[in-house]
Amino acid sequence: MSAASITIPNPVSLPKSYMTEEEREDLRRRGASERLIVLCESEAADDADDDDTSWQWLTLLEFPKEDLLFLKHSEGAEFVRKIGMKTRLADEAFGDGWLDDPNI
Repeated sequence: MSAASITIPNPVSLPKSYMTEEEREDLRRRGASERLIVLCESEAADDADDDDTSWQWLTLLEFPKEDLLFLKHSEGAEFVRKIGMKTRLADEAFGDGWLDDPNI
């Protein structure tokens, strides 16, 4: 299987892969979920000093509201928007506009 064969809901164009097919297959054989493989892809991009691609892999996943809130406070609301993080869970928890609300 190639990186393009990673099963992700709602087909999307996948970011550049720094993992080999053998590495992905080894993870699958050992029972890794597709989510974990995406996280490993992100880490591999980070190890290759490709921050943009690392974040692109992470935007394929939905993170808990607490993680998004941390990202807002550490990197800023505009960063969360710019990289395209999925914010549905935080939107539901904090309400529309939470990214711009200084009290959240």
